[in-house]
Amino acid sequence: MKVKSLQEIEAALRPIAAAQGVELYEVVFRQGKHPSLTVFLDTDREGGIDLDACERFHNAADAALDELDPTFGQPYTLNVSSPGLDRPFKKDSDFQKNLGKKVEIKLFAPIRGEKFFEAVLLAYDGAAANITVQKGDEVLKLNLSQIVKISQAIEFD
Repeated sequence: MKVKSLQEIEAALRPIAAAQGVELYEVVFRQGKHPSLTVFLDTDREGGIDLDACERFHNAADAALDELDPTFGQPYTLNVSSPGLDRPFKKDSDFQKNLGKKVEIKLFAPIRGEKFFEAVLLAYDGAAANITVQKGDEVLKLNLSQIVKISQAIEFD
């Protein structure tokens, strides 16, 4: 199935997200028997993205997507969702928002015998693709190329 570029789809949806007071986090198109366009929304507001925010965005985006026609007339399903608490950091803003917070890190190769650990994110240098974390008493500097996944640590009470 021929599909317009994700950049073109994002450009059409970004103003709608801004008008709704949310951030367009990511757009994903999945081909197959049941093609789908999934729009992930994020916010700094307390409580995050809820079902009502997803529904409001879905309703507001319908007309713009009909006009854009991202699949050139072919049917697809539109899904709107939160990226979730355990989403991997992909953008500079993900790292910036989590400075000083506990993160979960999964590495390609072990460091001191560990491929998975929790640490506090102390610094992020996007230009050099480096992070600095504190794991217990130890401060580690890691290049993003060493990391399979980094995400916010989720603590249950």
